[in-house]
Amino acid sequence: MSHALWYASRATGLVCLLLLSASVVLGLLGAGRFSTASWPRFVLGALHRNVSLLIVVFLTVHISTAVIDPYAGIGWISAVVPFTSAYHPLWLGLGAVAFDLLLALIVTSLLRTRLSLRLWRAVHWTAYACWPAALVHGIGIGGTDRTQPWALALDVFAVGSVLVALGFRLLASHPDTAARGAAVGSSWRS
Repeated sequence: MSHALWYASRATGLVCLLLLSASVVLGLLGAGRFSTASWPRFVLGALHRNVSLLIVVFLTVHISTAVIDPYAGIGWISAVVPFTSAYHPLWLGLGAVAFDLLLALIVTSLLRTRLSLRLWRAVHWTAYACWPAALVHGIGIGGTDRTQPWALALDVFAVGSVLVALGFRLLASHPDTAARGAAVGSSWRS
């Protein structure tokens, strides 16, 4: 049974990394106002939301199987409170940080219509800290599969995808880019 839990935790962790990377890419493309005739912005937004919901499912399995597996002795508190585990405290702590940031993203997204744009956007910026924390957690926590070429290829693919999307976002412009930038700047000051 313990091996099954370990495999489930590792597999869902890798799936979470890929889904989180996809969510970040979709968010960056949406923020950069990417669209085509076959991928209008509302499709991109819906896909971003659905991928984000799927992350919650796989993350729940990932954390649950890691906690239930008796090998590492990870408690529920260590899964939520960073750097409190005796088992790989730094690497597991980064996973807890990523989880906590993701929880903040989920809660504020569910309450988006009740929050100011300024607050929602400030919390949503934590996605840029959530993703690298999750990536480093996965790399650092190790496991025998981390040295496998396919696992390294997944990491390279995740990092490359996010970097390409970030480049698009930083270089993207739209006829109303200056006006939107001024509006965002004034909303941050108020």
